[in-house]
Amino acid sequence: MRRLLLPLLAAPAALAAQTPRAPQVVETPVAELRRALAARTLTCRALVEAYQRRIEAYDKRGPAVNAIVVVAPDALQVADSLDAHLRGGGRPGPLHCVPVIVKDNFETRGLATTAGSLSLAEYVPDRDAFQVRRVREAGAVILAKSNMAEFAFTPFETVSSILPGYTRNPYALDRVTAGSSGGTAAAVAASFGAVGLGTDTGNSIRGPSSHQALVGIRSTMGLTSRGGVVPLNLGADVAGPMARTVADAVAVFQVVAGYDPADTATTVARDRAIPDYAASLRADGLRGARLGVLRAAYERPSADSGVLAVFARAVADLRRAGATVVDTVPMPAVDSLLRTSAGECNRFKEDLEGFLAAASPRAPVRTLDEIVKSRRWHPTIQARLENGLRATAPIARQPGCAAGEARRAAVRTALLAVMDAQKLDAFVYPTWSNPPRLIGDLNTPAGDNSQVFSPLTGWPAVQVPMGYTRGNTLPAGITFFGRAWDEATLFRLAYAYEQATKHRRAPASTPPLR
Repeated sequence: MRRLLLPLLAAPAALAAQTPRAPQVVETPVAELRRALAARTLTCRALVEAYQRRIEAYDKRGPAVNAIVVVAPDALQVADSLDAHLRGGGRPGPLHCVPVIVKDNFETRGLATTAGSLSLAEYVPDRDAFQVRRVREAGAVILAKSNMAEFAFTPFETVSSILPGYTRNPYALDRVTAGSSGGTAAAVAASFGAVGLGTDTGNSIRGPSSHQALVGIRSTMGLTSRGGVVPLNLGADVAGPMARTVADAVAVFQVVAGYDPADTATTVARDRAIPDYAASLRADGLRGARLGVLRAAYERPSADSGVLAVFARAVADLRRAGATVVDTVPMPAVDSLLRTSAGECNRFKEDLEGFLAAASPRAPVRTLDEIVKSRRWHPTIQARLENGLRATAPIARQPGCAAGEARRAAVRTALLAVMDAQKLDAFVYPTWSNPPRLIGDLNTPAGDNSQVFSPLTGWPAVQVPMGYTRGNTLPAGITFFGRAWDEATLFRLAYAYEQATKHRRAPASTPPLR
């Protein structure tokens, strides 16, 4: 059950007579925090301190979730300045005093930005990534940097060389968080912060969100900036919010979406008006919707029967909420394209070295070769680093890169034709076909369904909790996947499903503090 922050409807005199107490922040939504702050029944300092106490109690002690790399030393100073701003009659920003957890591949002014690698441990930027800057300007407090899979290489677990040990899933401490934004996901799920920022090249916002019963948004390519984010593959990298509710994720998305001159991918959004996405958050948003089950995303022999049963119930819930769900959507042209290979497009070296050149002279290394020779990385990524070094030709001269772009365009055309012919608002599918694996288990089927459709097309996808497996303990998620620039529709569908089912609950391993 969600704990209310404070009795906000009490009369002012009664509030004044109350003995001050620490706010309860477990599962408290952003809108409720902002109401309490605006009503002056809560200070920003008290709110930040409440989250800091939870990090102190649960991240390296107790359940030892191990999600946090560093807590921002100036967080309370920022909180005090926000309190003073309100006392002086200033208007609160849209994210006033919302404590944010930032994945450690976002440049964050004054805090080390390592991408999970000891090779970058000394890199302390004097600038913020675009999205970090945007949330600061909206009044948010950067509370902490979170652990990640080193250089965002793996979708399966969260282990790095910058932080000893694995990040643990707060729903089952012997289970993985998925990757690579697993630290952000674990921290937000455990209420170490109100919301988080993650990145997603093939899975890494949506997969960890599925494993930790969160909402995760991967936007249309070009709607959100990667400026100031350590890249993995700029042909597919997307950055965006992770939160406990659709409304919270959309509140952050509203702030971070838009054109950034530092990211040429967002040029397509320069003259595009950003909608008021909150207007899409309608409880009846599934009424009259037409959805297709994207079987090609998840049907495989290793799919877990428990996850499939939860998904079947989710489809039934969608229908009860007023949607028409098409169980089988024939798409032979898409299937044929997916069976073809464009060849390898090895971007990591060029993309990373472009970032390091822009970060100079603060970056401790300038090339991938220097990183490899430093030996300051986790042994599990050696093969990936060495594969990056094998890229001897620039991206523009790699045949697989050009062929890949042509294949992506063909898939978009074919998939759009299917959606138009079937009159579909969106597709749905289980985000992962299998529950979170045991930490260290790389043999059991993982079940990641996120690598193909959204990254390949550049179209948006929203992950929402859909229930639990293994004795109602391990989270599972559903993805809503739709047309380019149609985030508003996906938010409407996802919100209506969330409100109809309310599957999200707090993990038992990190209960409210007294």
